[in-house]
Amino acid sequence: METRTKIAIVTGGSRGLGRNMAISLAQKGIDVIFTYNSNKEKADEVVAEIKSLGQKAIAYQLNTADISSFEGFIKEATKHLEENTGSPNFDFLINNAGTALYSSFEDTTEEQVDEVFNIHYKGVFFLTQKALPYINEGGRIINISSGLARFSFNGSSAYGSMKGAIEVLTRYLAKELGPRKIAANIVAPGAIETDFGGGHVRDDKEVNNQIASVTALGRVGLPDDIGGVVAFLCTDEARWINGQRIEVSGGMML
Repeated sequence: METRTKIAIVTGGSRGLGRNMAISLAQKGIDVIFTYNSNKEKADEVVAEIKSLGQKAIAYQLNTADISSFEGFIKEATKHLEENTGSPNFDFLINNAGTALYSSFEDTTEEQVDEVFNIHYKGVFFLTQKALPYINEGGRIINISSGLARFSFNGSSAYGSMKGAIEVLTRYLAKELGPRKIAANIVAPGAIETDFGGGHVRDDKEVNNQIASVTALGRVGLPDDIGGVVAFLCTDEARWINGQRIEVSGGMML
């Protein structure tokens, strides 16, 4: 009997960590639907790369801060799946999309907090809620947090605390979705060299050196350090991991 190909939805999959996750999933034989915020050209490149690996891929534009757009996105994605696989359902939801905010606590505005809340908490909460009826029994939800929910760096009070909220939410998802055999876990990257936050970690030599100096393995993380961990959590070998926070930081701030 032929095994059904599993399908993942990844938010923010056109660049950085999300791109690496999408490609790592495809390397595990998983078909990928992913979203991008604005850069269609980069999204098309990722689709082409996934297809070159022999998996199916499609990209949709989605602003994960705009909760009102979620229903339309889910309808479009599930209609695509129904037409192409015979079922609107999928297996894995990876809530990765995000933006950076570097601002001291005393200077952070209400507008900035609202924006971070919409993208990093409310967006994750309600996109997962809208997607839930279509996640197959035995599926997985992976929420992306940050080392900044465990350790504190100046300027990340709003971002870090929102990621902390997502970590608590993930444990509740694991508990409540247990009857459907859906596991929910957190992957919390440490500092990674990407264009995230304007390339803050990648391009500022002083920041890069400082992070390397507080990391047990002696360097800053790379996107390739993260995607494979997310893909592993979508394999059968990871079936008994549930409600866990897995930090992938090379041992930062131990």
